[in-house]
Amino acid sequence: MAQNILSRCEANGLRMTDQRRTIAAVLEDATDHPDVEELYNRAVAADPRISLATVYRTVKLFEEAGILDKHEFGDGRARYEPADRDHHDHLIDVHSGEVIEFVDEEIEALQEKIAAKLGYKLMGHRLELYGVPLKDKS
Repeated sequence: MAQNILSRCEANGLRMTDQRRTIAAVLEDATDHPDVEELYNRAVAADPRISLATVYRTVKLFEEAGILDKHEFGDGRARYEPADRDHHDHLIDVHSGEVIEFVDEEIEALQEKIAAKLGYKLMGHRLELYGVPLKDKS
């Protein structure tokens, strides 16, 4: 990641309160795709004064500033990740909700080829695959 979330907020001129800094740190430390309630649980562990409403407002502010990407993986929960991460696609386990990130050069090349075949230059894309495990993971 070129810049961390806090430095991107500051570069965008966002006023950074202590609570926003805590939420930015929680987002920075996330290795998953947390929703607002999970972000709230993690943030309130660091600062009990943070309200759920503050997390909602902060996430919306960060999203509007282009700092966070919002994903909706069909489970009714919006999930978030930093917007400046390297390109990747997602495989969502429909049973557990686990989100697996992956990059596949063959898929990337095929998407470029399809766009060109249809007379377009591909400017970006999002790929989300939904599946169930072929066998039990236990």
